[in-house]
Amino acid sequence: MAMNTTRQDWRLTTIVVTSVFIIASLMVFAVDNNSVDLNGYSAVLYCAIICIGIQWLAWIPASLAKTERYYDLTGGLTFLTVIGFSLWAGSRYEPPSSRELIVSLLVVIWSLRLSSFLYVRIQRTGKDGRFDRLKTSPVRFLIPWTIQGLWVFLTMIVVIVINSQSGIAPKLGIWDAIGLLIWLLGFSIEVIADYQKTVFNSESSNQDKWIDCGLWSYSRHPNYLGEILLWTGIAFFGVSCFTGLERVAWISPLFIYILLTKISGIPILERRGSEKWGDQTEYQKYRQNTPALIPRLIRKS
Repeated sequence: MAMNTTRQDWRLTTIVVTSVFIIASLMVFAVDNNSVDLNGYSAVLYCAIICIGIQWLAWIPASLAKTERYYDLTGGLTFLTVIGFSLWAGSRYEPPSSRELIVSLLVVIWSLRLSSFLYVRIQRTGKDGRFDRLKTSPVRFLIPWTIQGLWVFLTMIVVIVINSQSGIAPKLGIWDAIGLLIWLLGFSIEVIADYQKTVFNSESSNQDKWIDCGLWSYSRHPNYLGEILLWTGIAFFGVSCFTGLERVAWISPLFIYILLTKISGIPILERRGSEKWGDQTEYQKYRQNTPALIPRLIRKS
């Protein structure tokens, strides 16, 4: 049984790693035409390598200790590293533009806030249930780390392209202002939703209960709504400066939407909620009356 499991681990991990490399390579090929050149290779390619490379380095001690405590923190560190590298790469040809500095600052603020929030949460809870089966095998445990590398790269591909473009950047305009407003809206929703849930879960009377107050009375996953909105706002910063295949980078908010609504976010939490409270009438009413993501203009009574 152990040998079969090991073979399955190797097979699945090989498929995932290969798929990640293919997706990342296709993205680099599509968007790096106008990227600055570093020793014969585009800065976009270096950013992709950094995104995955940091995860693999962190996987080594994490797999030895069988812990996921630093998973989210590593993701946040990767965002910050890529921001610094892409700004440095672009600055070799010209000083960073106002657009580059603004989008970089927005990502830094988001990354520091979310990674620290998730780190504190896992230190308090002790573990993340998503990794219970994965971390028992070092080979299988490489899967989430590799996927996180792809997540970082695709999530911030708009910022990578903006920061690493060669040539003179267009001046800030209306699209950048719209993007900033959408980012502020999304960031505010995410921060408020996380704060409300933290306060709710900290009260002993709410133990083993679902949250249905505040923003959570309008959406079952308002934090994910905020996440999708803020990265959509970031994408607007590329409207004035993207040309040709660089526009492929706009896949970023779509990727985040699909990831959170179809793969890792909402489906997992909805399944856990149904397992815990699915037989309770009040929870069934909450699900029926409250949208999973986008609030209704007219709420059900």
